[in-house]
Amino acid sequence: MGLKPTMLKGRAWLITDDKGKLIDDIDTDMIFHNAHLAITDIKEMGQHAFGNLKGWERFSKEAESGDLLIAGRNFGSGSSRQQAVDCFVSLGIQALICESYGAIYKRNAINSGFPIVEVHNLVEIINEKPPIRHLQVITLDIDKGNIYSTDGNQIILKSQPLYQVQLDLYHGGGLLNFKPEVKA
Repeated sequence: MGLKPTMLKGRAWLITDDKGKLIDDIDTDMIFHNAHLAITDIKEMGQHAFGNLKGWERFSKEAESGDLLIAGRNFGSGSSRQQAVDCFVSLGIQALICESYGAIYKRNAINSGFPIVEVHNLVEIINEKPPIRHLQVITLDIDKGNIYSTDGNQIILKSQPLYQVQLDLYHGGGLLNFKPEVKA
């Protein structure tokens, strides 16, 4: 089995309010409502992604495998529900790009091998002079932390690259599937 790609190219979903500003404090109940917690099959979780986030109720019907999500600060705050990560995996979302994450959400995503990157001052950058348009194709380099324009030639944002343990879990399919290399 080869390594997963670290250059992730896809459409950028800017999760914004009705004024076009990135939404902060999207909690796990907005991401995956507690009414659906009995669902245990990850394949069925995607249809409920953002079902409780005002203005984004149709997201799961319009998202495509390979898309990237961009939101504001404190993404995934609230409960520890794993479904709030798994619903994006179910849809084929490649990664999340936010200014910051709720602590438990961040840990769940890392443990699942789901790439989440943080961009310092992302909200200010996107809200004032956005270098990315909604659904514009961009490339995220999770190894180096660069986010490139549609043509892939210009760095338009700089994120914190994934730490080695995050890359290891990403390539290994998450903590439960991870088999560390044993050195003699």
